Amino acid sequence: MIQPAEWFHTWFDSPYYHLLYKNRDAQEAQRFLDGLLNHLHPKPTCQLMDLACGKGRHSVYLNQKGYDVTGLDLSEQSIAYAKQFENERLRFFVHDMRDVFRPQAFDFIFNLFTSFGYFKADYENVVALRASTASLKPGGKFIIDFMNTPRVINRLVAKETKEVDGLVFHITRRVEMGFIIKTITFEDKGQPYEFIERVRALQYQEFLDYFQMAQLRLADVFGDYQLGPYDPEKSERMIFILKK
Repeated sequence: MIQPAEWFHTWFDSPYYHLLYKNRDAQEAQRFLDGLLNHLHPKPTCQLMDLACGKGRHSVYLNQKGYDVTGLDLSEQSIAYAKQFENERLRFFVHDMRDVFRPQAFDFIFNLFTSFGYFKADYENVVALRASTASLKPGGKFIIDFMNTPRVINRLVAKETKEVDGLVFHITRRVEMGFIIKTITFEDKGQPYEFIERVRALQYQEFLDYFQMAQLRLADVFGDYQLGPYDPEKSERMIFILKK
């Protein structure tokens, strides 16, 4: 029996995903990366991984800052797009984060903008963390940037309509069985479409439990892209700096 594809296989490979999210703030992302680099002080010789890199915007920027960067993502379409930017110190691969990629090869791994918690089974998140930890050199650092889940749930917009390039996306959000679920419906050329995003509503303590199981030590946690202190109620993000 053929298993149905997991939601992220179909949605992230869809052109509509990139259309809906095409106006993400690139400057904010670059300022965030600048702040992280200033905090982490990677040496010019360091090997960086951008885990769940999408179309590679963070990888490209890190490479422009002088680093050797490897971008990994499950989406074949995204990696096909990102490959146009490749050079001797920037490369992209289709890869599932639950599998180990090059053991002990990286000084820093970046997992940015809530690119975690997609899997149905809770243990798969630990599998993904352990696989990533295996790719880190001893003493290497792993940066995970996730939404501050309680704040997101408290401010959840149940229904929203968004028009992009003439397409009208109808978006609904709900919390169900430990996941924040976003349903996206629209029509294009008379054809109806529906996609689902499911992100596990991970709490701070759950992350700490995961980190312990993956043998990662928490070095710092920040609450926003300016690397301000983490406040469980007010912070927009949970940005974990972890050490192997």
